Amino acid sequence: MQRSTEASQPSAIFKLLISRIVNVYKMSISVIKYNYNILVLVLFATSNICVHGSNDPYTILGINNFATTQEIRKAYKQLAKEWHPDKIQNDGASEKFIKIKLAYELLSDTDRRQIFDRHGITDEGSHYLQKKYDYSGYNRFSLDQEEDTFGKRFVIDQNIVLYHKLSVTANYFEKTILSNGAKKVHLVMFYNDWCFKCTRIVSAFKRIIDVLEPLGINFATVNAVHEESTFRKTGAVEVPQLVLILESRFFLYRDHTLTPQKVIEFIRKKLPFKIFQRIDNDNFNEFLGGWMDNRVRALMFEPRSLIRLRYLLTAFEFYDRIAFGFVNMNNRRSSNIIDRFKVNTSLDTLLIFNEDSKSYTASICMEEIPTQTLIDVVSANQFLVLPRLSSQAILESVCPTEWSRSRKRLCVILITENNRRHDFARVVLRDIALNSGYSSEKVRFAYMFKETQSEFIKAILKGSFKESFLQIVIIWRKDDKHIMYEWVSIAKQNENLLTESLINSTKTEISYTVKRLLKSSETFSYEAFVQNLFNEHSQGILSKWISRLLYLVDYLSDNIEDEHLLAVFSLLGTIAFMFGVGYILMYFVRAEEEKLKAQGHLINNQDQRHNNLIPELKLYELRAEKYNGMVRLLKPGCRTLLLITDFQSRNKLIPYFHKAVWPYRKSKTLFFGHMVIEKGLPWFAEILRLSLCTNQKLQVNPRNCVGTVLALNGHRKYFCMYHAKHPESVQGKKRILKITKILMNTKEDPEVGTFLEGGYSEESDTDSNILLEDNLLNSLDYWLERLFDGRTQKYYINYWPDFTTK
Repeated sequence: MQRSTEASQPSAIFKLLISRIVNVYKMSISVIKYNYNILVLVLFATSNICVHGSNDPYTILGINNFATTQEIRKAYKQLAKEWHPDKIQNDGASEKFIKIKLAYELLSDTDRRQIFDRHGITDEGSHYLQKKYDYSGYNRFSLDQEEDTFGKRFVIDQNIVLYHKLSVTANYFEKTILSNGAKKVHLVMFYNDWCFKCTRIVSAFKRIIDVLEPLGINFATVNAVHEESTFRKTGAVEVPQLVLILESRFFLYRDHTLTPQKVIEFIRKKLPFKIFQRIDNDNFNEFLGGWMDNRVRALMFEPRSLIRLRYLLTAFEFYDRIAFGFVNMNNRRSSNIIDRFKVNTSLDTLLIFNEDSKSYTASICMEEIPTQTLIDVVSANQFLVLPRLSSQAILESVCPTEWSRSRKRLCVILITENNRRHDFARVVLRDIALNSGYSSEKVRFAYMFKETQSEFIKAILKGSFKESFLQIVIIWRKDDKHIMYEWVSIAKQNENLLTESLINSTKTEISYTVKRLLKSSETFSYEAFVQNLFNEHSQGILSKWISRLLYLVDYLSDNIEDEHLLAVFSLLGTIAFMFGVGYILMYFVRAEEEKLKAQGHLINNQDQRHNNLIPELKLYELRAEKYNGMVRLLKPGCRTLLLITDFQSRNKLIPYFHKAVWPYRKSKTLFFGHMVIEKGLPWFAEILRLSLCTNQKLQVNPRNCVGTVLALNGHRKYFCMYHAKHPESVQGKKRILKITKILMNTKEDPEVGTFLEGGYSEESDTDSNILLEDNLLNSLDYWLERLFDGRTQKYYINYWPDFTTK
């Protein structure tokens, strides 16, 4: 037994050893797997980061995360020009261009940009980016349902899906409906999925769409719950709410009856009254000849006094390009116009004129002109033969940008002045444009004024022919700011004599230059970067305020209800009543005061003020005729305070002196005056000499005397002196020597040392602090206190010298 036990011990130990080796192996395997998983995760995250960084649209366009829409568009245009495959012929350029385009498409979409910023998702198939309806063209129901009103029908129409088909987002609302360049009329219905009234008016709303949409009015719906900010922006407070949008302005439809007739009346009322001008025999020629406002003329003939709504909407859309005139063919005052153009009085007729008012360029004659036909004809003839580049919008329409060299568009521009001397030059270029034979898609002719577009002309002055009366430049707009241009070489002309040969040579030169530049292999001689053109048709400040005031009046008349008017009238009545009661009370108070005054029980406040007049402080100028009264003949105990100034400082120092002596104005022993040192310098120098008891004549610098104040005691023959640099010490002799040294110009007077008893000097004399005129009288208040306390030094003289002016 013992042997078996001993024999079994090594085997047990061996098994234990083997089991521990296996455990260690398993642990190492698990650690390796764990580290491997971590490594895989790190590599995967790093790869995702690299991929995300390489596909980051902000990095691709080279902008930051807070870039605006304009900055995104600008960066895209710049990169697209650099990496376009037509410019760089390699595969890398094509891939780069595709990335730039995709990045721009993502960031230009507000919804996709927000989702990328929040979740980093660029895939259009993500559940975050569900496909939305295209609301640019709406599919309508063909069922003809009866009209409905807001409050007269109680049958619920469950066909609310119409609202969903026309629904638009806030992004579409801002970019399309409220676009600055949009001249369309929009009717927007705000609804809610759980709105009981909304379901009741579906049929009426559809009926309005069927009637008004063919006339050119655009319809849309907005869910007020999902787009609450848009709902509040329009000023609406409840649903359903129909809103008319004209030129980014909101007008709420508040009539309880929702019918096409009511809505048409509402739209007519809100359209600007100036879009159509009434034309008759009296103003016909003036209207057609007013094309200098850079707009085409259009005459609409109708056998009725009320203009059709579709014509009004077309005139509103093209108002910036075309001036519309309305001719009522039933009016007798329009007979000459009808006879001149032989208009059919039973049909609607549209005539379009350019610079030539004798003949029209386009015409339509139908019983009822369709909206689309009308828009097509008007849009094709919305520019003059020779339009004026009077704004950036007209420049972009007449001379559009084209970056491709093979598809480039040229614009022939005549540089003229706004006067009659250049009328003939414009006529010549207009004739050249009519007979050029070029397609309007390739070559357009225009002109501009030097006075109003000076910045644009300065940018393209290089290579111009300044000595020529006719200056013609051909430009190619590669983008909004970058243009290529070439000046047309024309022989030197006399502005008073444009011969037929010169006109022909100009036409030939323009034709030759245009043909050469249209070739893709030809290049322009010059290029420039230009700013936007000045808008010659922009409203002034007064016009803008008047327009805003009219809109405010219209808005208030639309939004103020009867209860609001009652509240306003009640408030105004209360205020008027309070003012009336106050006026009556004041009337009785005044009557009582007059009665008490008549009885002598009340003293008038004005009389009381006259009885307690504050003594006035008078300053007299010391002159020869006043010298005895102010100095020599003063009564005992009286003194004269005299300020010394010059002509330059008198207006500045007198107010300071007046303020300092004002507290002593009631004293009957004081007189106040001032002296101009230029007049009294001999007298002042003489009293200084007498106070020093010397026979030598002093040479005093008059500039150093400015700001000195003398207290003159004429009876006892002494004076006290204040000066900004005069130290009040105990030693009287040194004091007068000190002040005399200050008043004298030591650098210019070689005898001052002799006068001052051997060149008197002191450490304090070397003080050369500069004082400004504003600070000369700063210590006068303290000196006056010491003067009346008797603590100032008195300088006695034997007699008062005569006062003689220089």
